[in-house]
Amino acid sequence: MARRPRSPSLELPTSGSNGSSFPVLADPTPHLHNGLLDSENVEQLHHNYETSKPWKHVVVDKLFQDELLRNVKDEILSELSFTEKETDIYKVHQTGDLASLSFLTPEQISLLPSLLTLRDVLYSQTFRKFLQRVTGCGPLSGVKQDMSVNTYKKGCHLLNHDDVIGTRRVSYILYMPLPHYQGWQREWGGALELYDTKEGADGLSEPKSVPEKAIPPSWNQFIFFEVQPGKSFHSVEEVVVGEGEEDGRQRLSISGWFHAAQPGEEGYAPEPANSSYPDLAFPERTEPPLPSSPLSADHVSFLSEFLNPVYLQPRLMKALAERFVEESSLELHSFLCEALAAKLQTGLRENDRRDGLLNSEGERDGRIPPHWAGTSDNSRWALKGPPHKWRYCTLKKPISERAEAVSPRAALADPDEIVRSLQEELFPSHAFRAWLACMSRLLPLRYAVEARRFRPGLDYTLATSEEREARLDVGLDLTPEPPVEMRGKGEEEDEVRLSGWQAGEWGGWECYMAPHDEEDDPAVYRSSSSKKEANGNGKANGNDKANGSNGQMNGNGKMDVDGPHSSDEEMDGGTDDGQDESGTLLTIQPGFNRLLLVLRDERVMHFVKYVSAAADGSRWDICCEYEVGMVQEEDD
Repeated sequence: MARRPRSPSLELPTSGSNGSSFPVLADPTPHLHNGLLDSENVEQLHHNYETSKPWKHVVVDKLFQDELLRNVKDEILSELSFTEKETDIYKVHQTGDLASLSFLTPEQISLLPSLLTLRDVLYSQTFRKFLQRVTGCGPLSGVKQDMSVNTYKKGCHLLNHDDVIGTRRVSYILYMPLPHYQGWQREWGGALELYDTKEGADGLSEPKSVPEKAIPPSWNQFIFFEVQPGKSFHSVEEVVVGEGEEDGRQRLSISGWFHAAQPGEEGYAPEPANSSYPDLAFPERTEPPLPSSPLSADHVSFLSEFLNPVYLQPRLMKALAERFVEESSLELHSFLCEALAAKLQTGLRENDRRDGLLNSEGERDGRIPPHWAGTSDNSRWALKGPPHKWRYCTLKKPISERAEAVSPRAALADPDEIVRSLQEELFPSHAFRAWLACMSRLLPLRYAVEARRFRPGLDYTLATSEEREARLDVGLDLTPEPPVEMRGKGEEEDEVRLSGWQAGEWGGWECYMAPHDEEDDPAVYRSSSSKKEANGNGKANGNDKANGSNGQMNGNGKMDVDGPHSSDEEMDGGTDDGQDESGTLLTIQPGFNRLLLVLRDERVMHFVKYVSAAADGSRWDICCEYEVGMVQEEDD
């Protein structure tokens, strides 16, 4: 592969352990903003860093000479290709690793002179020493370069995390929001959010549910901080502008990490390992119902107050059980009886209107609501974190205990009380566990159940997995569909277009993914996770990867910057067993009054995708997880 020709202004560093060497500018000072490296400025930045809240970080208002950055912006937009990538934790448009620029052909490199200069300035010894003086961090690697160009268009976001992966030592982001001649407005979203921490129930540090500080992007602004385990929690707010805007608004940036010194470099020291998630809590185990036992008359009487009677018919139950045994998952539509479903359909949308998530006409404006939305003192819902694992709302405990259950349950008028009845009466009941045993041919043992509300522009869960044995996930989706008049018409007069939920435009889908390898963290923001498309029947479709040769040209004449630094996952071929290349096993879009049963094997990852600010309301569900046992079949 051709390397960049050596220039009189370049010096070649010694090779790292990977055998690669990268051109580094001998004197990057002329390209940096005036006075940046002056001793007085460095001392002031160090003071700002040491006294910053909620944790140590620093904001440099101007990093580069403006002409260089404008040229970089022009080269990026005219020459580089972006790939839309989406996982549980982010949605972003991204190039490949810019370290790969050194492996392009001379002809390709000639198209990106300013971008190459910017990269070489950032990883020069002079600039790395500057970072060390400001932060007090240890030695930084000159051979391990880790950076990419990212653009956040409408709907893009990055959820809470602390960047603690591998040998990362300093995180940074350089902003080039577009259009560059117009200041980025706070209400457009895209702010960098910093979270204070508190001690969790396990004694470990965890982020609070609401950010302490938000920093909107501005042209030529550079933010950096030392990666601090259990402390440097941050996120990027969803961008809510861009589509249909004539000025092409987007949050363009270059971001990456400076890594600790690598083997063979001065100051190298091995990195310590990091920790994982705590276990869920379950109540004490009780005697399980047997799958072979038919529902008793008392069971049927109790369940008929909640369930659609069709799902209590023995013949249908037997047929559905056979399907579940074969496929390990099952979707049951119109699950609740009509009386309860009708009250929830209208009542939950009214909750959104009451809490300011919908306007008086029952519509949303697409803006990000305040973090306290729907969780005021008068609300029955409370915020649940920590946000590096999940953020959503759960039902508060009632102030006073209800004397006795309302019967029939259809007499309940308040939608929150109906949801509470499902959470506290139906799902934990012996009758429902007996019904599950019949439907799944499993023994439901201990369980954990929770009603959840995911507010648009705020809430999600991140991918987690269990090392323990298989679990039975039981989820009742209660997300109201938008009124038909709000969905628009298709080409045919009677063809109503799919809502944003069904089309996957608003997020909120539930996803099951195959286990990752130990060295592959799902929060690694690389080109290994291209956008996945999902259809409406809960099955995930395959997708094409954006890998290929170094500097390969795509169909629009732009370069796909990729090369030896692509991740292993991206270089792999297709996968088997019905999963797509991203490892997706099952994807289910939000819906209303639908029960989903999934037998989840150990280490299978599971999450609910962030709900976009564009969504027409909250995503609601009741989520239950059962430990299960298997029935030993007797030999003839």
